[in-house]
Amino acid sequence: MRVAFTSSNGSVIDQHFGQCGRFWIWEVGPATAAPIGQVEALAAGDEDDRTTARAAAVAGCAIVFTRQIGGPAAAKLAARRIHPMKLQADVPIAEAVTRLQEVLRGTPPPWLRRLLAQDEATDETDARRGA
Repeated sequence: MRVAFTSSNGSVIDQHFGQCGRFWIWEVGPATAAPIGQVEALAAGDEDDRTTARAAAVAGCAIVFTRQIGGPAAAKLAARRIHPMKLQADVPIAEAVTRLQEVLRGTPPPWLRRLLAQDEATDETDARRGA
């Protein structure tokens, strides 16, 4: 599954969803994980436009790990079936990835099982289309 992180440097989750300059994207599975790129966070327009653009920038991700996120932004992510994970302190991305992998190898909570099922359904649809 694809996971986005709000980080100032690509190594620590230390940014607010609405104020980060870019999202760091990883592909995370139970056994493997790797960074796959960065997505710029657009800053033009009013707050609603910026929030909508940020939600669109992380489309395709199942989870966004962030230090802070406002209610309207969290709602825009949820509408796109992206789960926001607000952290209480700065956390290294590698540590968050390791924790997520441990959960994936165990018994994930219901919300995460739903995301995994959606991810698998998308993979199967893509395979049938030859993507």
